[in-house]
Amino acid sequence: MAESTDATVEEKEVSTEPVGVDTDGFGASAVQDEVVLDVKDLQTHFTTRWGTVKAVDGVSYHVRRGETLGIVGESGSGKSVTALSLMRLVPSPPGNIVGGEVQLGGRNLLDLSEADMTQVRGGEISMILQDPMQALNPVFSIENQVGEAINIHQGLKGEALWDKVVDSLRKVRIPAPESRAKDYPHQLSGGMRQRVVGAIGISSAPAVIIADEPTTSLDVTIQAAYLRLLRQIQQEEGVGIIFITHDFGIVAKMCDRVAVMYAGRIVEVADVRTIFNEPLHEYTKALIGSVPKLEEKTGRLPQIEGQPPLLYNLPPGDAFAPRSTLEFTDEDSARRPPLLEVEPGHWVQLSKSSVADYDKYAHLMPDEEDEE
Repeated sequence: MAESTDATVEEKEVSTEPVGVDTDGFGASAVQDEVVLDVKDLQTHFTTRWGTVKAVDGVSYHVRRGETLGIVGESGSGKSVTALSLMRLVPSPPGNIVGGEVQLGGRNLLDLSEADMTQVRGGEISMILQDPMQALNPVFSIENQVGEAINIHQGLKGEALWDKVVDSLRKVRIPAPESRAKDYPHQLSGGMRQRVVGAIGISSAPAVIIADEPTTSLDVTIQAAYLRLLRQIQQEEGVGIIFITHDFGIVAKMCDRVAVMYAGRIVEVADVRTIFNEPLHEYTKALIGSVPKLEEKTGRLPQIEGQPPLLYNLPPGDAFAPRSTLEFTDEDSARRPPLLEVEPGHWVQLSKSSVADYDKYAHLMPDEEDEE
């Protein structure tokens, strides 16, 4: 996840020239006003012999109908664990969802029984995993695997079930769906397998799809076709998509808004153009500043100095402070920065140790007594 500039390693400044962001690269946005998923202060911890790992440490965001929310951040920042927490699929032990709310369809998913969640998974919220060969069972046909989800959530059987399976495969643009439904995963190409996983995800018309790096195993040509397909499905069905990725090129073309995660927390959320052109948090700037730009001559890529913190031994207050290049005191970094709306629709974890324009927004900071 690195961006290319002419800068050498010593040059820390990120270019201030606006980035041309094509949010319609894979089709027009389908965002509506209705909020379909609302996550509030989600916390997921893992108990290990080294201590409690705070993999998700107070994450809050929402997804509107027809919107694509991109989730970006280094490996280990909590992106995938957050997605698994929404689906209530965190392995326990050692993991436990210890706090927060996940509001979907007027219900808090964290309060539902496992039997109720079985109906929600795939029916109201579904997940497209990174590796289709691991997501698909090699000993069952495509018909069986797509049909299982339809049977569970819609109760269809026999000819009606077959027609729905074929229709689901046709929606993801699989050619000759009647014959492909009889095939097994090893008989399909990587792109086709990924489309089958997508067919399972959309088969019961969920309100939200979580796409966890679904294009990582695809070549760029198939990747573009698959992303365009997701956008078309989104326009047709009005589904909200949470798109987890390391690829800022995909973010620029696919996403409407972006949430940046670091050490289990969200450090900045804004629309995609604001994130690229007017980022506030130093971590966001560093991520964008480390992505190669093909149109520019590039020396050695700039890098984010240091390593992400150990989640069982987080520094007090601002977790990014040890890697920040700003000038600040220990007192500045000791307070956990609140996530504040500094401009309409633009949220950032406000801290003198991580936000260069802190003084501009300091008046928004709550009193420490109020936080307690």
